Amino acid sequence: MRRLVIDSATEACSVALFDGAELIAGTHAMLGRGHAEQLVPMIAALPGKGRADAIAVNAGPGSFTGIRVGLAAARALALAWQVPIEGYSCLALVAAMARAANPDAAIDVVMSGGHGEWFFQPFAANGAALAETASLLPEAAAAHSAAGIVVGSQAEALAARRGAGAAAHPLWPDARAFALLGSAALRPDPLPRYGRAPDARLPAATQPAA
Repeated sequence: MRRLVIDSATEACSVALFDGAELIAGTHAMLGRGHAEQLVPMIAALPGKGRADAIAVNAGPGSFTGIRVGLAAARALALAWQVPIEGYSCLALVAAMARAANPDAAIDVVMSGGHGEWFFQPFAANGAALAETASLLPEAAAAHSAAGIVVGSQAEALAARRGAGAAAHPLWPDARAFALLGSAALRPDPLPRYGRAPDARLPAATQPAA
């Protein structure tokens, strides 16, 4: 089965085409901005324009815009091709990428969040998540971090706050590493996982006059 993987939830943007666990083709770029303009051409440049039997997409947490861009592209293609769509966690993929180089090691993943906060999630030596993803201020993330290896876009900053005892490896999700995730990491019909409450809230409903 061929699967198209779309990952645009962070500063990085990547796509990949797999046949089972075998990578057919893929590309990865550090864009910062401009995911909406770059993502579709990246997919179109894949063999067969990325046509696949299933689609997997990074559903977050990460950038509000990046998550929406990736999900919109995945849903449009899934509808056009009449194929299923599944989602995976941004931090779970980064953890899986880190474990490939550091097997049997506990790993803390820390990624850029919004308004000065970081997305943080610890993973045990067997790869299991020890807690749900949290959006924390840097001081709180440092207080929660205990693993000897810290990875992610804010890995160096977190290790510096912790002081000695943490090896930092800057890392961003890469669709080409999707095969490192197990099937249990996929969720059907993915919804965006922004990792924190939205900044804007709808006004409370007006109460009827007594």
